[in-house]
Amino acid sequence: MKVLLIKDVKTLGKVGEIKEVKDGYGQNFLINKGLAKLATPEVVENWKSEQERIAKELKEEVARLESEKVALEAATIRIEKQSAPVGIKGSVGNADISAAIKEQLNIDLDKKHINLKKALKSTGIHEVDAKLGHAIHAALKVEIVGV
Repeated sequence: MKVLLIKDVKTLGKVGEIKEVKDGYGQNFLINKGLAKLATPEVVENWKSEQERIAKELKEEVARLESEKVALEAATIRIEKQSAPVGIKGSVGNADISAAIKEQLNIDLDKKHINLKKALKSTGIHEVDAKLGHAIHAALKVEIVGV
């Protein structure tokens, strides 16, 4: 019997491969455990179209992230904090930067994806790294202004 693997099987093969297996092994183990489907022409065609759709969505998402990277690197994120005798009162953290990006550029960037070694406590322009996804990083310029 021919089966289409929908999950990696250690001794048999990788996802998407069509393998010839014994009937009992295919029916009682692979198909029963959800590791494979019977390789009928419809199942194979559906699998291929699903993989093409996933690849298209991935390509669109990477293009969107690249355009967000360009917008983030071109802009300077401005954050106003109350002045202190030295620097600013409090500090600027990931959440503050994320909120400022949403407000100023209308780009949703989770605070967990902004890499700060420590909170920013002085005025001026600071370089901050942000992970956008799919191994795309943006170098943000954050300007902290005392008011």
